[in-house]
Amino acid sequence: MNIYFCGSIRGGRQDVNIYQRIVKKLQQYGKVLTEHVSYDSLSAKDDCRSALNMHALGPGEDAVLDGDKAIHDRDVEWLMMSDVIVAEVTQPSLGVGYELGRAVAANKRVFCLFRPSSGKVLSAMIRGASTNSLFQVQDYTEDEVESILEKYFDSIKNL
Repeated sequence: MNIYFCGSIRGGRQDVNIYQRIVKKLQQYGKVLTEHVSYDSLSAKDDCRSALNMHALGPGEDAVLDGDKAIHDRDVEWLMMSDVIVAEVTQPSLGVGYELGRAVAANKRVFCLFRPSSGKVLSAMIRGASTNSLFQVQDYTEDEVESILEKYFDSIKNL
């Protein structure tokens, strides 16, 4: 199973520790095409370049050297080849919102995670999209993130 993980990069890296936990858990279910989103060496300013120089990602790695368009094209390709998209949406991010819109348009299975304890309010465009089984939004606490992912993947494995 190919899994596309979405989390904020340029929108802010406050949740990188939870991204790491999510990606580690997702790796039990398949190949996480975007594991670099969880690298703590990746900052909002470096747009993937320094972090990816320290980690080999395989196909598409050269895209970061070619700038924003190459990153966009590579990520859209990964998004389209994914079986499921998992997004941590607590930290608002234009990029994550864009990825989720593309995923919905492509009829991809999407699972969004949001922490109400952050004090933030989730966009109505994300929460309101959770109207069918392909697009789900789940509120969670950090303590339960792994068990929520287990429950979700158990529920889709026979689909």
